[in-house]
Amino acid sequence: MPALLPPALEPFLDVLRCPVCRARLRPDPGSLRCPAGHTFDIARQGYVSLLTGIRATSGDDAAMVQARNRFLSTGRYAPVRRTLTRLTADVLPDRGTVVDIGCGTGHYLAGVLDQLPGARGLGLDTSARALRSAARAHPRAAAASWDVFRPFPISDRAVDVVLDVFAPRNPSEFHRVLRPTGRLIVVRPVDRHLAELRGRIPAMVTIDPDKEQRLRQALEPYFEAADTRHVEYTAPLTRQEAIDLVEMTPSARHLTHLNLNDHGPLPGQVTVSVLATSYQPR
Repeated sequence: MPALLPPALEPFLDVLRCPVCRARLRPDPGSLRCPAGHTFDIARQGYVSLLTGIRATSGDDAAMVQARNRFLSTGRYAPVRRTLTRLTADVLPDRGTVVDIGCGTGHYLAGVLDQLPGARGLGLDTSARALRSAARAHPRAAAASWDVFRPFPISDRAVDVVLDVFAPRNPSEFHRVLRPTGRLIVVRPVDRHLAELRGRIPAMVTIDPDKEQRLRQALEPYFEAADTRHVEYTAPLTRQEAIDLVEMTPSARHLTHLNLNDHGPLPGQVTVSVLATSYQPR
């Protein structure tokens, strides 16, 4: 039986565009279709598959998604989500459109929508496994498969807030889809983030010391920083939480449970250290 149009997806028909010809999309049984006949299936889990051509392969796999869901449900990253929500609420008091790029399981988008009862959200990610969770993360959150490095399937100047939380960035597309009064909010790790785990497990992905400089250079033509907040605290960790924290990150592609056991006891606490910046379009 074809999937029905998810209630959270219907309000986005005014801003979604066909990724092939840029025409508006309309609902069809089990899919979205443009006037030229390009058709995009709606999965039974509630997200729409907009990716065309060669599929991206870097999205979270099932094990990463399970680890992410387990870890985020502990609330260890709650201060990060609260800061992101406050930055969003500062520029979007209630109604508006929020798009989460590289949304993963939809955890951060759901937190924002919880505090903004008149807002609607759309999560974009390459991982079908993650999108199954994102499509259920919040009643007002729609989800679609997409690759951040391609032109977004969204009309010009249609978005009030773009979220980019621990995700890749496409500055020119962020700028194109944002309204002139909109904001881009970027959350990224700094050098002390997860230092205890990285010190214990050398195979973990490191944080590039030039990361902030490269971010400034990439965003400079399109955005200027309006507000930056540094979130840093120490969180307790059980052994399973430490494993999940490693396995929900790109480091999971370089490690196995055996690798983790090779390094002896895992730390019982970890430093969380991130910057969250709200950028206004130039």
